Amino acid sequence: MQFSNNPITPDCHLKLRPGPGVQEITHVKDTHKKDHNAIAKVVELIGSSPDSWEEATANAVEAASHSIRDIRGVDVQRQTAKVRDNKIVEYRVDVKIAFIVEQE
Repeated sequence: MQFSNNPITPDCHLKLRPGPGVQEITHVKDTHKKDHNAIAKVVELIGSSPDSWEEATANAVEAASHSIRDIRGVDVQRQTAKVRDNKIVEYRVDVKIAFIVEQE
């Protein structure tokens, strides 16, 4: 899954839309930032959790929020799990996190 092919325009921002086992990025109207050119940047992270892929995704976003402001979306690229003694012991997600670049 990739980010939408639509260009990011000044009146749009990214929004998370959950689906069955998949998170998807879509563009929606931005009602609080007018007359500004929005430029998004994307970083890739790996999140993990002992309980679920959803929690692994939330952990990645939460960890990113410590050093990144204005996070607008997350795109789950891949889900994997670590198995020990025939049981899943760690859920892992490779994610792309999008945020708006601050401009002066």
